[in-house]
Amino acid sequence: MSDEPLKRVIESPAIALEKTIDTSRELTDRLTNNAPVKKVSKYWKMLGPGLTTGAADDDPAGITTYSQAGARYGYQLLWLSTLTFPLMAIVQEMCARIGLVTGRGLAANIRMYFPRWVLYTSTLLLFGANTLNLGADLGAMAKAGQLLNPSLNFGLLVLGFALVSLLLQIFTAYEKYASYLKWLALVLLSYVFTTLSIKNLDWSTIVQYTFIPYVNLSLDQVYLVCAVLGTTISPYLFFWQTSQEIEEEIQEGRTSLKLRQEETTNEEIKSMRVDVWSGMFLSNLVMYFIILACAVTLNANGITNITTASDAAQALRPLVGEGAYLLFTLGIIGTGMLAVPVLAGSASYALSESLGWKNGLYRKLKDAYAFYGVLIIAMLIGFGLNFVGIDPIQALIFSAVLNGLIAPVILVCILLISSDKKVMGNRVNGAITSSLGWFITIVMTVAGLLTIYSYFM
Repeated sequence: MSDEPLKRVIESPAIALEKTIDTSRELTDRLTNNAPVKKVSKYWKMLGPGLTTGAADDDPAGITTYSQAGARYGYQLLWLSTLTFPLMAIVQEMCARIGLVTGRGLAANIRMYFPRWVLYTSTLLLFGANTLNLGADLGAMAKAGQLLNPSLNFGLLVLGFALVSLLLQIFTAYEKYASYLKWLALVLLSYVFTTLSIKNLDWSTIVQYTFIPYVNLSLDQVYLVCAVLGTTISPYLFFWQTSQEIEEEIQEGRTSLKLRQEETTNEEIKSMRVDVWSGMFLSNLVMYFIILACAVTLNANGITNITTASDAAQALRPLVGEGAYLLFTLGIIGTGMLAVPVLAGSASYALSESLGWKNGLYRKLKDAYAFYGVLIIAMLIGFGLNFVGIDPIQALIFSAVLNGLIAPVILVCILLISSDKKVMGNRVNGAITSSLGWFITIVMTVAGLLTIYSYFM
């Protein structure tokens, strides 16, 4: 009897398995070589400092401001997100380009080309504004944690969030840390999903207020407009963006200043612009949907006084359902974990570069004691502010006032540096960028003056 049939029976599973593996490989190859998938993968790899900078802008302090705008004025201030998107992107693109071309952080460049009083005044004001904002964010995260579980201790939550953030910054390799921030930015989409879960949105009215500015010129609304501008176009983002571009270059092997100052390629500029504009789009998209969510729920139900991000989440609970409420609340914690290290880190970069200290998250603690020391001090002050009786909203107001003082000065420095051919070579600002840059500076100057005026009125 021939054993050929038996051989075929034995071989059949092996042949089938081999065919399955070949088919799987073929499908994998098709998938990875698929143009749309490759484009998405390439796009995601381009995202980095711009994405995390934009996402960090929507911190609990920002959420509070946007929630108040929607609760108090309904749809009226939706147009602000349309206005601030290109303004933010242009400023952050200039900062990123300065970092790529000069190989130095923003404070280091200001130190080289401007009087020391400009540098030291700006740095000290930035440190003060950041620590106040940082403290308010830690408090908001703790309050959000209590919304999820009322039995949790506020002080322990503040301490826990501060420690986790601090330990990650000090003891995690920059490459991993940056990737955590990058993925954490996606938490912001919870606000989009929360809003889209609300039924019966009047899109015709929404679109109208999105593109047609509306200001009633009341002192309260003018102050809120200034607060939104100060929250979105913030000095700490300028310093963080520039320094993170340096960190990225160092991660790619350009460890010396000379290597970083080699000719910046068109491909690098293109990738940076995609990153920056994507990050600023995400930031403003989230701002838009937070204002919209509070407009169609809180304002429509007569709830017009929101003083904290946790207040907004609590007020939304009976109006949007448990699932959307949980998303909103978890978003507060997620954005806080993203923003707190940016606030502390940007203060540390600015102060360290101003004084010529070794700096950078890529360095180990033993190689940059002063840099990490500033970071730790900023976190400790922010932590302590939650236990000395300072109202978190007052802290945010003080922070807005300080930002109002510092933003125009730093914007002038950014514009002059990025327009100087001796510094930037052929990567100077174009005519449109310069014109819009000076327009932004004028807007921020007016916003700063109005913020200060409205505070003392």
